[in-house]
Amino acid sequence: MNKHIAVLPGDGVGEEVVPQALRVLEAVSEATGLRISLTKGYVGGAAYQKYGVHLPDETVSICQSSDAILFGSVGGPVSEQHLPKWQGCETNSILALRKLFKLNVNFRPVKVLPELHSLSPLKSEVVSKGIDILVLRELLGDCYFGMHKTVTENGVRIARDVSEYTEEQVASAADAAFRAARNRRKKVTSVHKANVLDTSKLWRTVVREVHTGFDDVELEDMLVDNCAMQLVKNPSQFDVLLTTNMFGDILSDAAAVLPGSLGLLASASLNPDGFGLFEPPGGSAQDIAGLGIANPIGQILSVALMFRFSFKLEREALLIESAVDETLRAGYRTRDIYQKGNPDTSLVDCIGMADQVVSRVKSQLAFTAATC
Repeated sequence: MNKHIAVLPGDGVGEEVVPQALRVLEAVSEATGLRISLTKGYVGGAAYQKYGVHLPDETVSICQSSDAILFGSVGGPVSEQHLPKWQGCETNSILALRKLFKLNVNFRPVKVLPELHSLSPLKSEVVSKGIDILVLRELLGDCYFGMHKTVTENGVRIARDVSEYTEEQVASAADAAFRAARNRRKKVTSVHKANVLDTSKLWRTVVREVHTGFDDVELEDMLVDNCAMQLVKNPSQFDVLLTTNMFGDILSDAAAVLPGSLGLLASASLNPDGFGLFEPPGGSAQDIAGLGIANPIGQILSVALMFRFSFKLEREALLIESAVDETLRAGYRTRDIYQKGNPDTSLVDCIGMADQVVSRVKSQLAFTAATC
């Protein structure tokens, strides 16, 4: 199998964690006979510095010629958001890529390993019930892509952001959620605000219509304010959380706190054809960029999602995820998840964490080869 990947490290810690994820990718591909070719492109502030735009035509061309996109992060320091290099950076880069490639659904798995229970901000009795959630967020509708306008009427400034959904957009996201649930615990929670919003009323109606083709999957409706509360109170009740673009943006970040660090999480943004962009949700983390202490786990797990969703290589995806789990169970911690004074843990830097994952990938592959 031959696959070509567009590699877009972007800004901040993206330049540090992406190379570590590529080491894991290389270890898997070398041992399994996959032929992977990589082409690096510039995006975000890094692209602006070189080309004067956040998403240059050259980068778009690289992505169009690829089978998948491995994305790092974009964005600058908070104190510099007014500068041309950073103004509109996310909108002009990551949102533009979503629109260009019709990446209409985002998958963000949120799982808390028993060894990391103490890192969660939730009470131990809540976390001990188990947390394994897949947040599925629609990406191309809602007020993110609607009209944005600020006017002055009768001397008063008025801002309008139009939220809009078509039934096709809702149906596509719902279908993806039900299919994902079939491979998990067969439950979908559809999150909306149908007691107030027309877009949510359409969302609820269409999701229920799509559900008729998935009678093996349980469907429940939940208002978004209640869902926010339940994520803190009883997250173990959730399997697949299906929701709109704006609600998903908020709820996925709320859920991301549960494992204790954004650095542990990965995400996949896919279009209906399976083409995807794979990235950690932690952002550019400019405050620690260049220090070599960023957690590469989220970027590495994004590679696993790439194998699973775009390449349909489940064995390779599980291999990477297992290596990450083993590394964390062995007590290796980057600074964001390190607890000083715990004798069962070892503090490592970004490269050191990747070293441990690569070593376990190779060990698993060697064991598999020896037993075949």
